[in-house]
Amino acid sequence: MEQAMRPVTTEEVLEPSVAGVSWAAVLAGAVTSCALTLVMLSFGIGLGFAVVSPWGNSGVSATSFEIGTGLYLIVVAMISSALGGYMAGRLRNRWIGVRDTEVQFRDTAHGFLAWALASVLGAILLASPATSLLSSATSGAVQATSSSSQPTGPMDGYVDALLRPDNPSAENNNVANTRQEMARLLTADFRNGGEASAADRSYISKVVAARTGLSQADADKRVNDVVAQIKADLDKARKAAMQLAIWLTLSLFIGALSAALAAMEGGGLRDGTWGSKTRTTYSR
Repeated sequence: MEQAMRPVTTEEVLEPSVAGVSWAAVLAGAVTSCALTLVMLSFGIGLGFAVVSPWGNSGVSATSFEIGTGLYLIVVAMISSALGGYMAGRLRNRWIGVRDTEVQFRDTAHGFLAWALASVLGAILLASPATSLLSSATSGAVQATSSSSQPTGPMDGYVDALLRPDNPSAENNNVANTRQEMARLLTADFRNGGEASAADRSYISKVVAARTGLSQADADKRVNDVVAQIKADLDKARKAAMQLAIWLTLSLFIGALSAALAAMEGGGLRDGTWGSKTRTTYSR
């Protein structure tokens, strides 16, 4: 009974009635970040067209372009996320009676939430035009296939290399059907990272020899060269996609960190505590 009647020595802290998250400030920061990202991406696309040439051995190299694109993505993420985080921290409600450490955590959380919301909105905004473009391209390809006897596809260039005759004046009947058959065969063989089987190579070599007038040995050599070129191009595309994914992931991490730090700075400037060496127990 005496133990229950002893006075409490610990300081009782009352939680403020203001919500810990200012969603209006988070939304404002996310919209700001998305808008600035779109502007800088548009500017970056213009720069890309300015330095890339459609002609071979001119303009910047592919390696320089990939590195430059990755670095530009990081710069865009840093600037847009930092501005969005700063807006979220500066526009949030002021918390009375909250410890400084808790205030810093909430400011950091506001920046992170603004970055997360901006990332989701950006993915939606960028995915919708991409989906529309892909749908238009698909429908156009279907219409072209139905109205043309020689449809285009990703393997047409390789088929051209295979069926290029030594004597251009030689008449080849049913070339369109042969091209379609070869394109389907190569597409099926190289789907999911595979390659042409021995039976398919033998058949392709016979077709090439019959259509081009080459000897069987020369036809075999051409088939091997074209198959090696296909594998090299597919591997190059895979590496380019992998590098782009790595650059995007790195830019997202840096953007999240920039948004959190900028939000903490904006919240400190909002409360007038940014840069002060002495910290009080509660935010005033």
